[in-house]
Amino acid sequence: MDYLRTIGSAAVLTLVQKSGLNTPFSLGHKVAAYEGESIWTLYDGTKRDDNSPVSVFEFDGSIPNKRNLLPLAKNALRKLRTTRHPDVLKFMDVIETETTVHIMTERVKPLLLEIRTWTPKEIQEQEEWLLWGLHRLSTAIAFVNESANATHGNVRLSSVFLSATGEWKLGGFEVLSTPVDPSAVLYTHGGSLLSAHAISPPEVKKGGWSALRENPTAAADSYALALLIQTLFNPRAGPLPTTQPPHPPPQASSRGAIPSTVFPTLKKLLNPNPKMRLNAKGFLDVGMAESAGEGSGFFKSNRLIKICESLGNFGLMSEGERIHLIRTINDVALTLPSAFATQLVLPSLLNCLSLPAMATQAAAIIPLVVQIGKGVPEDDYAKVVLEPLIKLFASPDRGTRMALLDVLLELAPKLDKRMVSDKIWPNLQTGFSDTVALIREATVKSIGLLSDKFTDRILNNDLLRHLARLQSDPEASIRTNTCILIGRLGPSLGYNSKRKVLIMAFAKALKDDFVHARVAGIMAFMACVDCFEIEELAGKVVGVVCGALVDREKLVRDQAFKAVDLFIKRIEAHAASMPETVANGDAASPLGLGFVAPNGQATITSTAAGAAGALAGWAISSLSGKKVVMSPSSAPLANLHLRTSSRRMSSRRPSPLAASPAPLPLHRFPQHLRSLPRRQSRHPRSRGGCSLVRTSYKGRRSLASGETT
Repeated sequence: MDYLRTIGSAAVLTLVQKSGLNTPFSLGHKVAAYEGESIWTLYDGTKRDDNSPVSVFEFDGSIPNKRNLLPLAKNALRKLRTTRHPDVLKFMDVIETETTVHIMTERVKPLLLEIRTWTPKEIQEQEEWLLWGLHRLSTAIAFVNESANATHGNVRLSSVFLSATGEWKLGGFEVLSTPVDPSAVLYTHGGSLLSAHAISPPEVKKGGWSALRENPTAAADSYALALLIQTLFNPRAGPLPTTQPPHPPPQASSRGAIPSTVFPTLKKLLNPNPKMRLNAKGFLDVGMAESAGEGSGFFKSNRLIKICESLGNFGLMSEGERIHLIRTINDVALTLPSAFATQLVLPSLLNCLSLPAMATQAAAIIPLVVQIGKGVPEDDYAKVVLEPLIKLFASPDRGTRMALLDVLLELAPKLDKRMVSDKIWPNLQTGFSDTVALIREATVKSIGLLSDKFTDRILNNDLLRHLARLQSDPEASIRTNTCILIGRLGPSLGYNSKRKVLIMAFAKALKDDFVHARVAGIMAFMACVDCFEIEELAGKVVGVVCGALVDREKLVRDQAFKAVDLFIKRIEAHAASMPETVANGDAASPLGLGFVAPNGQATITSTAAGAAGALAGWAISSLSGKKVVMSPSSAPLANLHLRTSSRRMSSRRPSPLAASPAPLPLHRFPQHLRSLPRRQSRHPRSRGGCSLVRTSYKGRRSLASGETT
């Protein structure tokens, strides 16, 4: 294959060197499957101007067995250049020398590449597509016969091509001629075509190609069209027996996979009498007939034909006609050929969405676009599907925006971070403040699909401001979904955002009147348990959630118990890894007091009564002076405390402080108390009649009362 490709490229290079011209294309791979099917060698090429894909048909007359075919190549060039029709191969450019012809056309591939690989089951499944293609092909042949008053003369499978949009295109203009043209090649060189005898009508087999001058211009093409229909539906069955003398009418047993509605008309195309033979235009008329008679209406009832005809007039249709068309496309979307659906139907639908009048149909069209877009190659998906849909986010129509939010689940995996942050988010965030609650709720739900593609600024600033406002939304479902969303976003937030936002947001949800909002708040606490420091978990989160243990709704209480159990287990696991005490005993009390239990060991109780008794015993034993440990700096405070307490216990004991009413010197206070701001105490004198301290410290009770801080 590479060797053949090199030969073709070398021929073009030689041509350029001799002519002094630059080729408008560059040759790519040769379509090897088309070799030997025509006088042409087909290449996939690239247009030099814009690198768009093209096809190049090459004829090299310097090859000995092709020299006599040069008039056919020249004729094909002339006719293709002057014949313009939507169903005819599109001519773009040419390079011609005395012995070579290179014709550049739109990118196509031979239809035979598709047909020859199909199984009988696949042919039955593609019956609608084949009939649609026959409709396009018959239109092109009728145009050549009626409008151009010419005979194509080469209607066969190798003359039909598929465009990039999946449309059937008629080519093979090697012998296209008109009877009035004195230099017409059909009547003199028709037999030079490859396998010309296989497609020749009975009059040619009887009187030669020159006999076509005396017959209708459409006669030969109509007969060849019938043979092509046989090839399309029965590619492995061979030619019909009627092609051989004495040309008997086709029998029902030879119908094969040909649709029963088409077969009666096929017989008329094979009429041995050219003057009585049905032409291509008549074949179209029968197929498009409104009546449901035998062998009629097979084109009219075809859904693909309806789609193609209707898409061009979509903007002019009534509301009911548009709905019917969309339903028709939706019904056949999964069975449409990939190229037809993605290159023909999909662009038409996207073009309809760009029209303001089509906004009312957006809810039906956008899901259909996404469904058909699944067949688009991955490399082309962003350009073909994503870009047109992203532009629709700027639409002010709520129906369009709602439809986009509904299909975001399908689109999100294919979006990149830059596309989301720069093109989608600026328009998406307007949905948070929309006056329609349905839009606000759908916008909140869509954030979870795109959050991993947001920038840090959007995630930790812009988005959180919107969500904070939505936590006070009048709609309970929006408040609930907002709390759920914050819980899902929690692990991905920045460190500072976690500290500032999560506890406050979830605590607010626990105060909501809507029961499911409170449940969502508890579940959000549980989902974000790893986002909290252990001190936050013990000091804030547990306290907030414990309030829900006595909620009036059992659903909330049950969830709260599960949450508290989870938190306590986390705290217990962390506490088990902590040391029993700090290394420096003086750090046990900020005042320097270090109390221990009477037996010298810590006591743990599991009941309220036991805890109260142990606490009372601990306090009394400490005051009795049995296990009092003092630091030097705290001795005066200890004596002061014991004085007041002892007077309450026994009025007969003399007060140890009665003989020393002088104020306590400042330098005797602990260091952390000396630094406090001073203010004058207005506390009355003590009951002992002596003023202990007239100076107190802001934020603490006066020591004159005998109570510790």
